[in-house]
This record gives sequence, structure tokens and C-alpha cells, in this order.
Amino acid sequence: MDLNEFTAHELLEKLESQEISAESIVLACFEQIERFDKDLNAFITLTKDAALDLSKELDNTFSKDQWGKPLFGIPLGIKDTISTKGIRTTCGSKMLENYVPPYDAKVVELIKTFGMVPLGKMNMDEFAMGSSTESSYFGSTLNPWSLERVPGGSSGGSAAAVASDETIMALGTDTGGSIRCPASFCSVVGLKPTYGLVSRYGLIAYANSLEQIGPITKDVHDAALLLTVIAGYDPKDSTSIDTPEEDYTKYLQDDVSSIKIGVPQEFISEGIEGTDESVIKSVWAAIQKLENLGAVYTELSLPSLKYSLPAYYIIAMSEASSNLARYDGIRYGYRIEKDKAMDETISQNRRIGFGAEVRRRIMLGTYALSAGYYDQYYLKALKVRTIIKQDFEKAFQDVDVLIGPTMPYLSFKIGEKIDDPLAMYLADIYTVSVNLAGVPAISIPCGFENGLPIGLQIIGNSFKEGQILQVAYTFEQNTRYHKQKPDFSKRVLT
Repeated sequence: MDLNEFTAHELLEKLESQEISAESIVLACFEQIERFDKDLNAFITLTKDAALDLSKELDNTFSKDQWGKPLFGIPLGIKDTISTKGIRTTCGSKMLENYVPPYDAKVVELIKTFGMVPLGKMNMDEFAMGSSTESSYFGSTLNPWSLERVPGGSSGGSAAAVASDETIMALGTDTGGSIRCPASFCSVVGLKPTYGLVSRYGLIAYANSLEQIGPITKDVHDAALLLTVIAGYDPKDSTSIDTPEEDYTKYLQDDVSSIKIGVPQEFISEGIEGTDESVIKSVWAAIQKLENLGAVYTELSLPSLKYSLPAYYIIAMSEASSNLARYDGIRYGYRIEKDKAMDETISQNRRIGFGAEVRRRIMLGTYALSAGYYDQYYLKALKVRTIIKQDFEKAFQDVDVLIGPTMPYLSFKIGEKIDDPLAMYLADIYTVSVNLAGVPAISIPCGFENGLPIGLQIIGNSFKEGQILQVAYTFEQNTRYHKQKPDFSKRVLT
């Protein structure tokens, strides 16, 4: 195996024994990027020189104390909506094509403090608006399992790079499933933490009350390691919650004998129209596997879930219309160089700077917030959000975790849904309720159909990341789905 094919925890053992160097891992990743990213398009910006210089510096300052830090010397990719000092941060948009932040996001400060090595910025749906990474101004990312299919979104570049071994791990963001969706489509692990557990300082906002930064990794152990690095209180972030520091690897126990699993009828038994039979079959097989390993499951109802999708999109689009108002070409963003009146200039700047999906969401959000419609749409959506949160709280009084599909179907072909916004929004049916409730969830591989991955979603109560990691780890240790890799030798890459 090449070094880029190993997990982070496997590489840490080799680094600590000085069997390999941090520089050799970085070089292996860039060799893979040079071979395949021309086709996959997982990266927007590469920082090869800086990564190699940093890895050499880490190797030269090696000490046992430093190896006590989680992930010291491990490379990763950073989603391009997370600010990186001196490195352009585009949000996948022409509007910010040349924006170079003067500061690092808190999570970037943390990974640097822990001695991790950024490889570059990952492709994404424009301003994180999408489920396929097709709306990026820099072109679509392809799914390494099938090059004619989408990798999911909006963190598609992060998931595709991890699945194809272009990076060891990556940071994504999740507003309504944008970590879990690509994790499912690319057969990797994606963790959306509890809202407030990871600092949002330096995250370019789409929908403030919903989005959260989280890990995308090759296995559950790596997800626990990266969460340990990025979780924690940040006084610069008003949404950050002061919780005790934790080593999440302590929850990696191959044991679910004390775990009570809830299976929402709305996810499984009743099913959701359009959900593939193969997805339901794989999820039930996973539940039965966990039952055989000692867990107990019961079916329950979350009646408000059927309202989660409309409530989510009203709230998310409303917040987007507010957050993106600053990009007018006068204060921030792309600006045409023409002598026109200010209102005409701003209109033209936005028409050219924003893609179709971003403009659509801004307009719908502005409408929902407008006089005469605020109470009818936005306020009502906030009330529904409260009911959804209450349904989750009630469920967690009786069970430890909830389990269901991550996505309703397998990865779809590029271009198949991009012109049908409603069909694209329906892809988020199983994921958005988690963001509305603010609870954590993880997607792990649980099967394949016709060579395409299927994801299992495990949802926990607020700040119970340890429990979902324990269930995910137990399932992973007793199956082989996470070990399967896309076979590039069978593809013709041009």
C-alpha cells in the first residue's frame, strides 16, 4: 500500500516509530492528486510548496512530546468555505474567486497548533448550496466510485478526495446534510457535530443557525481523532458552547450491549416516497447486525419529520438572503468595471458573481422574510423547528441513538437533477431534521448496490457524540464496507 492509502491512526503509529516521515505522507498524497485530480476535480486550490515546507519542519523538530498530540504530521484538505490566512477562499463562487482572507478560522488555527498539514482547499457547491457539488463555479467534482456520477454535496470535494486517497482526511461543513450526503455517496465517514461544539469562527456563513464544521475521514477512529482536535469552546464565536474538552477516541469500544436503538417509522417502516429499496434493505441489515452484536432496537415515531424539509428550506434560504446581502461588489465580492448607477452596478455584480442556485435561494429567502409573508412562512418554520426539536428530545428519553438511511437513493448521474431544484432538495429528506434539532449525526458505509455505496445514519442526543461513535465503531469493526475502495485501474481517466 502507498502511504496515502492508510488511515490517520495507522500512519501515526508509523510516524511515532520513525518508520516514515511526515514529508513522505504529503508527497504520496500529492502524487495521487497529480494522477487523478485532473479528472475528479476535488481541489480548488493546492498548497503544495507550503505543505512540503511544513512537513519538513515537523520532521526536523520531532520530539516525543509532539507525538502526544492527536494527528501530528497528518495531511488534510479544507473545504473552501473555511477561512485560511493567505490562501484564497472562494466558497466555490465567482463572487469570491480572488478573495484571500487575512485570518484563519478557529478550526484552522487548531489543526495548525496540533501539527496537521493542510494540502489545499476543497471543491464544493457554491456557498454550500447543493447536494451534488455541481453548482461550483470551478466545475463539478466527480464521484471516484463512478466518474459519471455526483459525489454528493455540498462537501463533495472533501469526500471525493478522502475516498480516492488524495488526502488522509478533510474538513467539511454541514448545513442540512452537506457532510453526511457526500460521505454516503463516496463510502467514507462523515460526522456532523452538535451545534455549538465546534467553533464557526471563520466559516463563511450560509445559514448561521444550522451549519457546523465536521470531519470527513476513512474510518470512525479517524473521525474521533479529528473531532478531538477541532471541538472546544471559542469566545470569538457567539454560538460556541463551553463544554469540557474530550478525547473522543475513548468511546471507540466494540460493544453495543447497553445501547438502545430507535428506528423512526417515518424513515424505515413507512418509508419516504422515492427511497430506493436497496437503501432500506441495507439499513435494515445494519440494524439487525447491531442487534446480533447486543443492541436492542425499537420502532418509534417522530411525527414532525414530515415537516422538516419545508421548514429547513424556508429557514436556510431566509438566513442566506441576509448573509449574502453583503456581496454587492461594493463592499465585498466580484465587481464589474463599468460606469453605471450604483443600483444597476450592484444588480449586475450579483447577476454575474452568483450562480443560478445561489440567486434562487436568495430570492426565495427574501420573499419569505418580506412584509406580509414573514409570519406566514419564516415565523411558522421557526415554530415547526421547535416541534421537531421536541420530538427528538422525547425520543432520546427512551433510546440512546436513532438509526436510518443517510440518503434516500444511490449517487445519481451528473446533470440528472441539476435542472430540477425540487428533486435536488428532496435528496436531503433524511438529513435536514438533524440540523434543525442541532443534534449530532454520523454517516458510515453500510453496503453497496451495483457498485455504488450506501450510507447508514446514526443520530445522537446533543453532545452525545461519544455514543454515536461507539455504535458506528462497533458496526465498522464487525463489517468490511469501510475497507472497500474504488478501483481506478478499471477506469479510463483522460
